[in-house]
Amino acid sequence: MVRLLDKGRRGLLRGIFSRMTVIALLLIVQLLILVATFDWFNQYQVHVQIIGAIIATIAVLYLVNSEMDRLSVITWMLLIIPFPIAGSLFLLYTKIDWGYNGLKIALNKSMADSQPYLVQHSQILNELKLSHSTTYNLASYLGGDGDSQYFPVYKNTKITYFPSGEAKFEALKKELRAAKRYIFMEYFIIDEGMMWGEILAILEEKVAEGVEVRVMYDGMIEFSTLSFDYTKRLEKIGIQAKSFSPISPFLSTYYNYRDHRKIVVIDGEVAFTGGVNLADEYINKIERFGHWKDTAIMLKGEAVDTFTILFMQMWSITESKEAIDYGSYLGNHQKASSSDGFVIPYGDSPLDEDKVGENVYIDILNHARDYVHIMTPYLILDSEMEHALKFAAQRGVDVKLIMPGIPDKAIPYALAKTYFKTLIKSGVKIYTYTPGFVHAKVFVADGHKAVVGTINLDYRSLYHHFECATYLYQNSEIPKIEADFQQTLLDCEEVTLEVVKNESPYVKLLGYSAKLIAPLL
Repeated sequence: MVRLLDKGRRGLLRGIFSRMTVIALLLIVQLLILVATFDWFNQYQVHVQIIGAIIATIAVLYLVNSEMDRLSVITWMLLIIPFPIAGSLFLLYTKIDWGYNGLKIALNKSMADSQPYLVQHSQILNELKLSHSTTYNLASYLGGDGDSQYFPVYKNTKITYFPSGEAKFEALKKELRAAKRYIFMEYFIIDEGMMWGEILAILEEKVAEGVEVRVMYDGMIEFSTLSFDYTKRLEKIGIQAKSFSPISPFLSTYYNYRDHRKIVVIDGEVAFTGGVNLADEYINKIERFGHWKDTAIMLKGEAVDTFTILFMQMWSITESKEAIDYGSYLGNHQKASSSDGFVIPYGDSPLDEDKVGENVYIDILNHARDYVHIMTPYLILDSEMEHALKFAAQRGVDVKLIMPGIPDKAIPYALAKTYFKTLIKSGVKIYTYTPGFVHAKVFVADGHKAVVGTINLDYRSLYHHFECATYLYQNSEIPKIEADFQQTLLDCEEVTLEVVKNESPYVKLLGYSAKLIAPLL
């Protein structure tokens, strides 16, 4: 009994004096200082009202003339009109983006340093132009027609599609065991359990063989799945490790930008991406929100170069003083198989003005003739994406969306349902996966276009996260992606207007209330 009490006291003390507690307390102190500042202003109400009216007018003029989407403008106005000074200062704070300028400078330098290694072969681009003009135009947007491109079009790349996390897991272990030079892993979530345990054991073996291993994960998971010292724990066994944007005791918009990518690169010859993180629910070893439906793809050949560069770019901007020789990590691809289609791996960054992930999705919708079939866990749309979905359906395109039947988050799911009525009226067909949760991020269209990656149909993925995906055109795996969609559809129920009408008043109220702050979710 005494031992249990002592153990409990030690646990309590560790909790009180933990890094998480200290960070939380310091953040609370900063929030209290801000509140006290606003309260001090309120002591001079007459002057504050005049100043507030002037500031609010300037802020509203800025919003009306900005390039923000309509819903974001409305959200900010709902904050600024009742709280002119506080709301306007908050808007100014987010636009100045203190704390992220250094990150942006580092990323721009990394992109400039690595750009010469992403070279577009003009022969492939010309072949694509002769094959399909709209896909050629998309390729031109992703990389441009110059000698060097950020996201080139490749051939000579073998693609393997995985319709589940379990299938990806088995293939990943096989490829990791075959590594000779290096292993790079970048994930949004890593959680200790069977999946990560088996992978970590392989990584330890590879380190002992002299293989260079680097692991990077998003710093937010230090509050949920991994300890704050986990990078040091990995380093002790010979793995180079970093967490992206770890939480520190300083208020900053920097924390809004998360690394949502899932990338594995092995020897510059093999790459993986898709929705599957390194946690047991992704392979249904444990049950969270019913059966977990996810997807991934594996690339072998020339297109792996883009994922190699994407990983090294992120590695270099996370407080790294290492001078990276990008060329030394690219594969030689001498044994690359000739592919039967075109492959464009690409990334998206929240640190620029270009919404690459959303633009690729909209391009698919705008040029579809027969169908666009989509799997996504979330549906929080800006006006451009909502219009593209509706307009495609109104043109007679068969637009189908598969979403979770068992959601992981109540508020975003209620918010997603606020779009159902207008989408269905436009001809979009929406289905829910009754066995559980859909985490896949898949677009497939007309039998010859597809995207598999990490990019959800929500504000966080489209605006605030580092993301990645692979665009496929005329590739033999595309029919397999469509077949997987159709197979998944067998376990789904269609959402009809009657279903929407009979939704509970509580869910409707929650959804419409959340829509007021949708850009913040």
